[in-house]
Amino acid sequence: MTKRARPEDAMPTLVNERLRIWGQCVRKQRVQQNITARDLCARLDISHPTLQRMERGEASVNVGLFLAAFHVLGILAITAPEPDAALWQMDSANIRSRPTVNEGDDGYF
Repeated sequence: MTKRARPEDAMPTLVNERLRIWGQCVRKQRVQQNITARDLCARLDISHPTLQRMERGEASVNVGLFLAAFHVLGILAITAPEPDAALWQMDSANIRSRPTVNEGDDGYF
């Protein structure tokens, strides 16, 4: 039987490091703001084991939960600022998501 890779094994080192830092932010802010683990779990609608994994920065935790925690803790704009509009706004309605296949082209790049 082949052993499946854990999510953190499949992530680049830089991503794992960022998740670890995010987890430390959640824990530090929760403690500094005197929010109990139980209260934060209730506000995020998650289990205590999920919060523990989040605070360890495990890759198995949905990134949306990290963002929700940052929002609840009031640190979303600092920890995950909105990307520059040039990175996500389309410049023109004529931009295609896939290249056009020319006649006689087999579609391979």
